[in-house]
Amino acid sequence: MTLREQTEQRERETLSVHACLSAQSKGRLHPVEPCPVRTCFQRDIDRIVHSKAFRRLKHKTQVFLEPEGDHYRTRMTHTIEVARIARTIARGLGLNEDLAEAAAYGHDLGHTPFGHAGERVLNEIMPGGFAHNEQSLRVVDRLEQGGGGLNLTYEVRRGILCHTGEDRAETLEGRLLRLADQIAYVNHDIDDAIRGRIIYPMDIPLTVSQRLGFTHSERISFLVRDIIENSGGKDDILQSPPFQEALAELRSFMFAYVYHNPVAKGEEGRAQDMLRRLFDAYRADPDRLPSEFQDIRAKEGIDRAVCDYISGMTDKFAVEQFAQLFIPKSWSVK
Repeated sequence: MTLREQTEQRERETLSVHACLSAQSKGRLHPVEPCPVRTCFQRDIDRIVHSKAFRRLKHKTQVFLEPEGDHYRTRMTHTIEVARIARTIARGLGLNEDLAEAAAYGHDLGHTPFGHAGERVLNEIMPGGFAHNEQSLRVVDRLEQGGGGLNLTYEVRRGILCHTGEDRAETLEGRLLRLADQIAYVNHDIDDAIRGRIIYPMDIPLTVSQRLGFTHSERISFLVRDIIENSGGKDDILQSPPFQEALAELRSFMFAYVYHNPVAKGEEGRAQDMLRRLFDAYRADPDRLPSEFQDIRAKEGIDRAVCDYISGMTDKFAVEQFAQLFIPKSWSVK
């Protein structure tokens, strides 16, 4: 038996009947020889973590644009927190932790610079619209590895695509990602908003705190435990009605006081204008696009190539490209 086969055997013996076993994966778009050491989902984790798109997440906005301070979340730290919550829930339910972790690491690979503000701009400009979950799937299927994609398993790809929107993943590991994402971003955004003095702890609705706890740790712990207690032995990922209502109320509070707060979002308008101008500039002169996007331009059109290029930019790189295209350069005599 190889190490992979030993792990697969251990999964059959220990995981829930509702778990997705590695040995029963529906496979990849392009078949490959199995790894002697890693299961297919462990292999997907490595493919994602070693990708360029994953590395770029460290310079992409979560909520606050270019905050002054080292402790605000980025899209990468958000992703890591989601992965940890997803893995904890999966372990508590006897599901496949590696599948849950892989989908979590990949779920935001297609996110734009400047967070959801960037996503809204591309959704307005791009014919047919733009959604970061669909772009995340496109990243792993088409854009990574010089256009060849990461060739991930069906189950991980579905978890990535279905972490938001109306479509639901077939596996419980994919379904739990939606709640892990919500639990992570609501709670760490509260932490960042308090750090930025956008809100204060006493602003959080008392009814929510009485149900979920008064601290960052308590809220996450109670929400995770509620999912495990209500989903155990069932063929779905469930919350109890009181906790579901409390999380919904907490999200509504965050939208009202943080996500739409003019102080927290003061620079979003400028960032959006910058992305609009970048899109128009590359559309007008597509020869400026890097070589790896010229194939997309030829096969799928200019708009698709420009959208793929801009959506993959980090905040810093987008600003640099804007400066290169629109800001006059200094002149000196040598």
